[in-house]
This record gives sequence, structure tokens and C-alpha cells, in this order.
Amino acid sequence: MIDSILVFVAKHASSLPERLVRGAFLLAADILWLLGLGGERQLERNLAHVLHARDGAAPSRHAVRRTARRAMRSYFTYFSEAMTLEARDSATLDARVRGAGAYLDDILANSRHASIPAALGHQGNWDYAGFWSHLHLLPVTTVAERLSNEQLLEEFISIRKRAGIAIFTTKTPGLTDKLKDVMRGEEHRLVPLLADRDLSHHGEFVNAFDSMIRVARGPATLSYDLMTPLYVVNVYREKLHGERRKKAKTPYGYVIDISGKVDPHDYQGMEREEALRAISQEWVRQWCANVMEHPEDWHMLQRVFLEDMDATRMSNVPDDVAHRLEELHKGTRHA
Repeated sequence: MIDSILVFVAKHASSLPERLVRGAFLLAADILWLLGLGGERQLERNLAHVLHARDGAAPSRHAVRRTARRAMRSYFTYFSEAMTLEARDSATLDARVRGAGAYLDDILANSRHASIPAALGHQGNWDYAGFWSHLHLLPVTTVAERLSNEQLLEEFISIRKRAGIAIFTTKTPGLTDKLKDVMRGEEHRLVPLLADRDLSHHGEFVNAFDSMIRVARGPATLSYDLMTPLYVVNVYREKLHGERRKKAKTPYGYVIDISGKVDPHDYQGMEREEALRAISQEWVRQWCANVMEHPEDWHMLQRVFLEDMDATRMSNVPDDVAHRLEELHKGTRHA
């Protein structure tokens, strides 16, 4: 049913008042939060890890619930914006997004000479981030999850193409090689990958938020194999004011924070597999620091932490991780 609603909104984006769409999605977010449905309980468990790592102590139930509600509203705001993106003109969208961060000038300078890989998470509005890059940085080529609902997938791809974002889908044969070919092409492009959740079952286990998660190898692979810097990007919301709010026609906008950079040359002395794991760990370390500042904009409703993983459904697990997983489950059984 939700898929059908998203498709309907996308097809009628130009005729639906944005405030009405946003309000309906926020209401849905509040209902799911109140009832603990639609992955909301898993979101709470994930956010509890973030808050614990940030504060150095277990968060209160109230703090987790409050943050989860804000995260659900942020997530559903993303959907309302993504499905109506083509109804917004460029000036309006541009007013909603701004670049920032310690490595903003660096990535802008580097974009004049080469294609750039970037690592992101499911944070803020990554479609708006792609639009911003197309306007201010480089054209975008990225990867979208192959959804089971083909109609919804086609809508997402169509919307992103009109925003200047070229899409491959997961499970595309030779996907990594295709991305490398894009980066080697004459036209320089940004290749940002949502990598905080591994979909291939071949990802890297890394430390994150006082636990472990399994992330996609794509960002590290592109960076190491092509020997080009990997940029770390966080996306979060901010309240708008004055003239910018008037131009944006919405109370909230987004910050595209170029928060980190990993130089693959620092890992050349390692074996390739060791280097990919180390690069993955480093971008995640940098990315986590920003997520802890804006936990309400991390939209992770799936199981990603080691404590929630099912060992029987996992493959290619390093011995040290398998041992840690066994100890965790042993502790759970004895609790």
C-alpha cells in the first residue's frame, strides 16, 4: 500500500500542494512511531547505539523515543521531497541545499581535474545532495537498491534522472567495473555511494558507535583501485530563515557536509584486502562523528549492528568478527 501511495504522489507531484503532501507524510511518520511499526523499533535500537557512543552512557528510554520520532519525521520528509522533486524548480531546490564542511574547498578544487568517489549513509536527503552536486560540483552517477516493486523503482530512477543523476541498480553484472569505467571517462563525475548498509553479503565489518556494522566495499574499492581520494559526506537538516526560507518555500533545508577525506596512498603498503578494510574503517570513523551530531537524520530502519545480526544468514565473516558475534550471542543466551 505504501508503495502505491509513493507512486501516486510521484505521478501527481505537480498537482499536489507540497504542504499537504508533507503534512500527510509527517502524520504517517507519527502514527508509525506511536505504534512502533514500519521498522520503527529497529530504528530505536540503532539510534540507541549512536546516543550511547555520543554520550558515553546508556541513553534513557525517553531520549531514544524522542530521537526516534524526529528521525521518523525526517525520513518521511525525505520521501515527500523525493517523490515530488520534479515539481520543484531549480531555484527553489538550490535554496534548500548548501555545501559546507572542512573539505568543501578541497573537493571543489579536485573536481576540476578528476572524477571523485564519495561515501555517504542513509542520512538527510541524498537526492537533494545529488541535485546540489549536479549544480555546483559534478554530474552524479550512483547506485540504487533494486526494489521488488518495479513500478516504484522506475519512478525513483526517472525522478533522479531528471535531477541529473545517472543510476545503476544493485545486482547489475560487473557493477564495480562499470563504476570504474565511469570514473575513467572523459567527463568527470561524482560517484557517491550509500554504503552504511551492505547489500551484497561481501561487505567489510568495521567498528561504529561502540559496536560493529557491515558496510559496502564500493567506496573503498573505487578509491584504492583508482588511487583517488575518497570523500566522506554527511547530509542533515537545518532550519531556514529570512530570504533563503522564502526562496526555498519550506521551513527546513539541508547541509551537504563534506566532512572527511581518505587518501588511498596512505594504504599502499598493505595487501589489497587489508587496505580495503582499513579505508572502510577510516571513512566510517569520520562519518560516525557527524552522525552523532545529527542522529535524528540517520534513517536506518534495518538491522545493521552486530548485536542484531543473524549468524546463520551471514557469509564471508572474518574469524575475529565471528568470535565476537559468538560471544555476543552467548552473552544473550545467559542473560
